[in-house]
Amino acid sequence: MKHFFILFLTVLSIVSTASAQFPGGGGGGGFGGFGGGKQEKQTKLPGTADDDRPRGTGKISGVIIDSTTNKPVEFANVAILDAKTKKPIDGAMADDRGRFSLKNVAAGDWILSFNFLGLRNATMPIKIEKKGTDLQLGNVFMSPDIKMLKEINVVGTASLIEEKVDRLVFNAEKDLTSRGGDATEVLKKVPMLSVDLDGNVSLRGSSNIRVLINNKPSTIIASSVADALKQIPAEMIKTVEVITSPSAKYDAEGSAGIINIITKKNTLQGVTLSTDLSVGNRGGNLGLNGSYRKGKFGMNLGGFGRAIYNVKGKFESEQLTKAANLRTLQNSETHTVGAFGNYNLSMDYDLDKNNSFTGSLRYGVRNNNVTQNDLSSKIFQGVNLIAETHRDVDSKDLSGNIDANIDYTRQLGKPQQELSISSQYSLNNRTNDYVADLLKPDLTTLLSKEYNPNKSTNQEQTIQIDYTTPIKKNQIFEIGTKGIFRQVTSDFQYLITTSPTGEYVPNPRRTANIFNYNQNVGGAYFSYTYQTKNKWSIKVGSRYEYTKINANFSTDKNVVIPDYGNIVPSINLSKNLKGGLTVKWAYNRRLQRPSIQFLNPNINAANPQSIQVGNPYLNPELTDNFEMTLSKFFKGTYLSASLFTRRTNNSISSIRTTDDKGVITTTYQNIGQDVSTGSNIFGNVQITPKFSVGGGVDFFYANLTNNSPDPSLTLSNAGWVYNYRFFTNWTIKNGWGVQGFGFLRSSQVQLQGTQAGFGVYSLGVKKDFKNKKGSLGFGAENFLSETFNLVNRIDSPTLSQNSTTYLFNRGFKVTFSYKIGKMSFDGASRKRKKSVNNDDQKSEDGGGGQQQSSPQPTGGRPATVPR
Repeated sequence: MKHFFILFLTVLSIVSTASAQFPGGGGGGGFGGFGGGKQEKQTKLPGTADDDRPRGTGKISGVIIDSTTNKPVEFANVAILDAKTKKPIDGAMADDRGRFSLKNVAAGDWILSFNFLGLRNATMPIKIEKKGTDLQLGNVFMSPDIKMLKEINVVGTASLIEEKVDRLVFNAEKDLTSRGGDATEVLKKVPMLSVDLDGNVSLRGSSNIRVLINNKPSTIIASSVADALKQIPAEMIKTVEVITSPSAKYDAEGSAGIINIITKKNTLQGVTLSTDLSVGNRGGNLGLNGSYRKGKFGMNLGGFGRAIYNVKGKFESEQLTKAANLRTLQNSETHTVGAFGNYNLSMDYDLDKNNSFTGSLRYGVRNNNVTQNDLSSKIFQGVNLIAETHRDVDSKDLSGNIDANIDYTRQLGKPQQELSISSQYSLNNRTNDYVADLLKPDLTTLLSKEYNPNKSTNQEQTIQIDYTTPIKKNQIFEIGTKGIFRQVTSDFQYLITTSPTGEYVPNPRRTANIFNYNQNVGGAYFSYTYQTKNKWSIKVGSRYEYTKINANFSTDKNVVIPDYGNIVPSINLSKNLKGGLTVKWAYNRRLQRPSIQFLNPNINAANPQSIQVGNPYLNPELTDNFEMTLSKFFKGTYLSASLFTRRTNNSISSIRTTDDKGVITTTYQNIGQDVSTGSNIFGNVQITPKFSVGGGVDFFYANLTNNSPDPSLTLSNAGWVYNYRFFTNWTIKNGWGVQGFGFLRSSQVQLQGTQAGFGVYSLGVKKDFKNKKGSLGFGAENFLSETFNLVNRIDSPTLSQNSTTYLFNRGFKVTFSYKIGKMSFDGASRKRKKSVNNDDQKSEDGGGGQQQSSPQPTGGRPATVPR
């Protein structure tokens, strides 16, 4: 433990020194989106002439912030008006970080006017008392225009996809086709992501990603990303953020990048109660959510449940064990039912304008049952049938998960100078069992039973401290430290009956055990950002993480995994060019530690010819990412193209081996190297205010090599992988709206073969009620055919296998939502809350995403826009 105390004491010492050295953080405007950097060229307003304009040497600058989201208002219009005549004298446009600057302002009384679609037009009286006055307003808050928001709902929709300075954002609340589904339905639509039909998520072809929920980790994610996503109804999700090049502030884990799922929240004043309901032929949702906020106190209580039923499938498999000349044929039908729940309580309280507390408690539950009817296995040697087995298998995956957070944030002396302390406790209890009835070929006579109970726990405690301070007007310095303490246990047994009615006894062929895995991670980082006068933005930083592991079995067999330390650097550069063109370059190093699903040594033999077992001796993998992105916005059209390369050493990959009886064992190894190089291209076109289309393609060349000394595993594989997506949105009169979506993925390259490609499509229709408080919708997915087939192939020196899975994915659903209560916009007094994030997730919108206490401009007038 001494390593973590040394890290904490070191960073606390640096924080104290930095606070003393940079108490003021530079000019009164603070960092606030680099208020002192060079801004967009000033725009001459209609009806004004440069010859008539009063000229001077004064300057006015600031950052425009949305009072409800606490994020910068990009490209808002700013005008300076004559205080007497109210005529416009000059103007400018804010940049993509909300920063604006008016130069050559003469002494006198003026009025600043702020305008942006969807926000209330606002004015601010100012006074330039003498020549050369540099008036720095700091953060200027604008509030939503309720009437304007209603108009937007009628005549158009916000873009489904946005690209921010450091991330891509998918606005899930604008997606109709996902309603009534879960988070996997939403993630399928997000550029650069691919979600297979089991719910497994990959980013640019890599499944080594870090998934956060509201900027926080969760132990349900650590157990299984696919299962965790099923617990989150689509109606809960506001946005999905994809971060491919995280800065040093983020935890090092997640070699391909970070996915942050933001759920809907309410930070407004008043009381509301909303309900969401969907019913379909394969599943249904029910959700209730209530919010209360008055003054400095706010509370949110919600519960969501999802049931799946009538989910059918079947599979066929043929495999060849080459050395023994064994051919194995398998087939089975499957049926899945399940229930998932997610319940949360959150509260926040502002002690005063500089100090605030937040707390939250979330409970998740999963109950998933898969039944295989007549799992038939026939083994041939040449043309002779030498063995035949039949079994019915009932697999259960049950869990309960708790996440609790308490966070404190203190705003210090100047805008954007902040200290936060965050803590989190997470616990996941999981039961992953199967019971197999061994049958005679007549399928009615029971011979015996097998039972594999496997109970596991995953517990985490996290504490982190972050300090941010501006340096002068165009620089910011950040520093922080974190400790994560994980304890994982897997208790597994192997039981059998020796007769149809006998009691369970230990299976003599396998040994029960308890696996304990303790992992402690201490980290510290620094990050420095600089904005040049010619619109270059440079962010550099480095993070050091030290990982200490202690693992053992109850049989006193220690698992020797050395401790390790890693330095993780990052650099991000961006340049704003003329005509709405932006170019970005990025490099970062990422670390991927094996999760419990890779480490768990329990042998899952539900299918006796294809067993699975984890590898507790896995080491972490290290990845270097390089990326360049070019994006452009013009006349309602957004286009983006990126080139990337990802080189992973010590890559963790699934490995399949076979024995002389034709039994395939799947486990995980550090195979060697995985290099992927490719491109992402996507765009969105607003053809009319009511109709838009979008889509894109992701493609990359994957090259996998294995450094195993085992000749049967000395392999390599390479090939191209493609993902295509298309979506369209049409807003019709009288509250009607239609959306369509389609996705196609090619086969995925694996070390020992290929994983099947697939395609999905959906159509959604929604009708908003006249009062805008409710809606009724209908959705259909994969409705043109009853089934589609997935073909997976394995090819190695020792075995080959072709398996086909048949999925019955045709679905229809009806959705309903309604809200009662009333909220008023009073967000200007709200502060952005900090919380634990085991990827150290924070907004990087040029600092403007953090709302501070408003500075006082010259003349004593408040910088907050009056409403």
